[in-house]
Amino acid sequence: MSMKKIIFFLIVAVNCWTALAQVPGLQGGQQPAPLPEGFKPSECNTFLSQYPAVNAQTREALFRVVAPGARIVQVDLAGKRYNMVKDEKGVWTCKSDPQVVGFHYYSIWIDSVPVMDRNTKAFFGSNWESSGIEIPEGPEGDYYRFNKNIPHGHIRSMYYWSDINGLERHCNVYIPAEYENNPQKRYPVLYLLHGWGEDEDGWVNQGHIANIMDGLIASGKAVPMIVVMDCGDFKTNPDVRRASTNDITQIYVKELIPFIDKTFRTKTDRLNRAMAGLSRGGMQTTMTVFNNPDKFAWLGTFSGFFMGGFGNRAATGGGQAPGMTQQIQTAFNGIFKDPEAFNKQFKLLFISTGTEERSPKEQVEALKAYGIKNIVFHESQGTAHEWLTWRRALYDFAPRIFK
Repeated sequence: MSMKKIIFFLIVAVNCWTALAQVPGLQGGQQPAPLPEGFKPSECNTFLSQYPAVNAQTREALFRVVAPGARIVQVDLAGKRYNMVKDEKGVWTCKSDPQVVGFHYYSIWIDSVPVMDRNTKAFFGSNWESSGIEIPEGPEGDYYRFNKNIPHGHIRSMYYWSDINGLERHCNVYIPAEYENNPQKRYPVLYLLHGWGEDEDGWVNQGHIANIMDGLIASGKAVPMIVVMDCGDFKTNPDVRRASTNDITQIYVKELIPFIDKTFRTKTDRLNRAMAGLSRGGMQTTMTVFNNPDKFAWLGTFSGFFMGGFGNRAATGGGQAPGMTQQIQTAFNGIFKDPEAFNKQFKLLFISTGTEERSPKEQVEALKAYGIKNIVFHESQGTAHEWLTWRRALYDFAPRIFK
């Protein structure tokens, strides 16, 4: 072996040892300490990271941070700060209270400075890169887990130019498993929006859209469809005019839809185009669809449908509160004023919420009483304004469209 090859392999060996030395628990050839009984690494962890660890039975989480020079270290999870305890080696640990099942953002506070936990993957939420942890459901959560026994679609990362935005924009596109094997077939399209403080990667990472759609399509519950997840923010720079609420709707209708129809084999009529969104994305959905009824026939809002001014129902018989009829007739520029016309125009108005958050159920009942027929109300039991609510909403919504 030549001297150059020997030197090369020595350099590689040193670099590998250096990398391994950075992994907690492996320094000096040590094996990671075993986790307490019942705890397993969170599915959101980075490779080889044991912490945070989750107990699926008690729904508690264990956290571990190495910060020898820190004075105070805390975990901020689900609205509560947990004080961590430091050992003689400068390792801080704590255990959380039982958590609601599903995905949760969290951060580590070191001497009053919030930082990410390097042991987890990054999830964009609340307008910054956050750490994440999943408190697992039982078998009822299998619909958003990977199923090795079915065909799988894939997610494409796409870029397109926006004249309205004056910038390059990014979207993720779910393609069903059969797409490549059916070169003559065209597909309906669902445009699926994220909420405030998140981005177009949310449905992919936190929402597990691919697993959900793969399962629904493979089981025959949903028709094969393309799902487009665009950025819901009007990103700008000093050379571009200020953003406004209507700009994002214009981007969707005038730029995103033509780009998708040009790039993929889509069905381009309104009966084969749907839009849905969570939280602020639900508001953007109603703005886009109700202002462009020639483009869409199906819409869904997940934790995002409210018409201002709705009061409590009358005490007698659950009737409409005073002024309710006028409010229905004027909401969304009068889209509900003629219920017969609305029922002919739209195939589905799907409204979903968690039972632990503000509910539009009263408004749904009022719309039904007014004559709106193609309306479905879905409630996620025991969840609030969170990703488990929205996974469940999509799982109910997707099988209802394009049929």
